[in-house]
Amino acid sequence: MKVISTEKSQVLAARIAAALGVATADVKFARFPDGELYLAAGALDDETVIVGSVTDNDSLIQLLLLIDACEDSQNHLVIPYMAYARQDKKFKEGEPISARAVARLFGNGVKDCLTVNIHEPDVLKYFGVPTRNLSLANDVGAFIESLGLDNPLILAPDEGALTFAKGVAAAGGWDCDNLEKTRLSGSEVKIAPKNLSSKDRSVVIVDDIISTGGTIVTAAGMLYQQGATEVYAACVHGVLIGGAYVRLRASGVKEIFCSDTIERACSRFSAADCIASAIRK
Repeated sequence: MKVISTEKSQVLAARIAAALGVATADVKFARFPDGELYLAAGALDDETVIVGSVTDNDSLIQLLLLIDACEDSQNHLVIPYMAYARQDKKFKEGEPISARAVARLFGNGVKDCLTVNIHEPDVLKYFGVPTRNLSLANDVGAFIESLGLDNPLILAPDEGALTFAKGVAAAGGWDCDNLEKTRLSGSEVKIAPKNLSSKDRSVVIVDDIISTGGTIVTAAGMLYQQGATEVYAACVHGVLIGGAYVRLRASGVKEIFCSDTIERACSRFSAADCIASAIRK
């Protein structure tokens, strides 16, 4: 077995290979003058783990090209982060179900597929090959535990993320709650934990994805007003678009942590062990 990756998932792929105790395969990347992408895979084994986060349109095409380049191998596909996964239904007539459209692209050339905290698990049925979704909740929890915080309060940004937050909290046996918006007037909204108090506590807001960080920015300010001693933000996928990292720090969020499903400077824990363990099964 060898592990091979697209250009933006090299670090995670190398970590997966190390966790599996196997080698990585070389890939050469280039671009034609007209903008089309080119790649050439090096020597492969009979079994190949293809790792590629879909973070933009180029990385999607690159992953499809890499799967085709590995056609003579038995391929296991790992998509640590899949863009377009949040459009899982039609909100207006004439819209595509983007998650379905992208998932259907990966039904050929691979034996099976792994995703990591995909935003909507119902999307898995569209892949066309056996697909499992892994959760890094325990890994997020283990990292929070390494910070040495005194009995932190784990908060989901909304009720929809509460299951993930509970998984994180279980790692350390911590209290868990979700933030709730209460409209006080036509222009004033209060954001606070639904059931528990944040007064005199370290708070960690956790979610699968942090994109713009807007909700966390607003919540952080209110949590400090309610007596929180410090606020952290942790997620699996650090999309962090539009200056989100700077905005979060400016709001008083002490630190922002994410995994290496999208490789960032704030990637402080890895999905590699979780993925490698799933591949071995």
